[in-house]
Amino acid sequence: MTDFRTRAVRAGINADPGHGGVVAPVSVSAAYRRVDPDAPGAFDYGRTGQPGRALLAGAIADLEGAAAAVIAASGMAAIDLVLNDLPNGARIVCAHDCYGGTRRLMDARAAQRGFDLVYADCTDERALEAALAPGADLLFLETPSNPRLRVTDLERACALGRRAGAVVAVDNTVLTPALQRPLELGADLSVSSVTKMLNGHSDMVGGAVACADAERAERLAWWANAAGACAGGFDVFLALRGLRTLPLRAGAQSESALAVAQALVLHPAVARVDYPGLAGHPGHGVAARQQSGFGPLLSFELAGGVAAAKACVLRLKLFTLAQSLGGVESLAAIPATMTHAAMTPEARREAGVGDGLVRLSVGLEAPEDLIGDLHAAINQP
Repeated sequence: MTDFRTRAVRAGINADPGHGGVVAPVSVSAAYRRVDPDAPGAFDYGRTGQPGRALLAGAIADLEGAAAAVIAASGMAAIDLVLNDLPNGARIVCAHDCYGGTRRLMDARAAQRGFDLVYADCTDERALEAALAPGADLLFLETPSNPRLRVTDLERACALGRRAGAVVAVDNTVLTPALQRPLELGADLSVSSVTKMLNGHSDMVGGAVACADAERAERLAWWANAAGACAGGFDVFLALRGLRTLPLRAGAQSESALAVAQALVLHPAVARVDYPGLAGHPGHGVAARQQSGFGPLLSFELAGGVAAAKACVLRLKLFTLAQSLGGVESLAAIPATMTHAAMTPEARREAGVGDGLVRLSVGLEAPEDLIGDLHAAINQP
């Protein structure tokens, strides 16, 4: 089976050796019986490994084109596994407009472990080259970025990172392997919050690191076990269920997000729209080349500024004001006070996250209904 859709639908199917269930059962056991005290079986203890987590890891590795994947308790735990594989004092170059929680973790670990941490505009090749010039141990990219949807040329950035001696990791949360496969473009690691588009139903929390190199995956799995940064049985069951509809959801949500973005561009009260699917977006050409869709996420600013933005999100009926993305339900957020509140005002300004920026995660509702909801919220005096 080579088609992505087929592989996604078959994730975890017919993998129940006990009773022949078409769908693998939820595995909640913390301990597994040994036949030999000197030799563990396939599973020994729930923190170390369990059947559902192994199925999810195998499915994500297959869809990402990875040698192996490690499942973590959250997207942030997955990023922390990557940092755990670095020596104290390592030099890290990180995208300056990364997710606010990523920046919070990077800053905290840098202070704790003496990392030489540099933030750079990775969409600007000269800026990225300058940041990598002294060499680096890790280049951490995020494309498209959350929430401004800036696009990094992954083939070029990965080549620059490798030349500088860095392991290249890409946060692929927004697009998932259904729409972008970083390892095929030269990355060493593809990191995701499984909570978001991969699962797609806003009912579990988890993370994943897909590794091009099996040996690195073994080290990260060791850290996940040692630190207890593992996902629970019911969470991985839900993620496997969600993964089976990923190709259909990703395609439909991308189409709806483009329709919403196009409608917002035409609204006289909208000052700017960030969505790579728009022909006028500065990263449109690169996105069209390295992605197979433009994803569910977009952002915009209103001419009325901060007050207008806050009034707008409070008037929305179909978009729920909440902190997440990629689910089948549409969500709205003010990143400056919600998803990116952990960043300092200076860091938000550097990343272009203004106080009046509105971020939308477009779900599976009819796009015309979502557009009507937005127009009503924007137009109401």
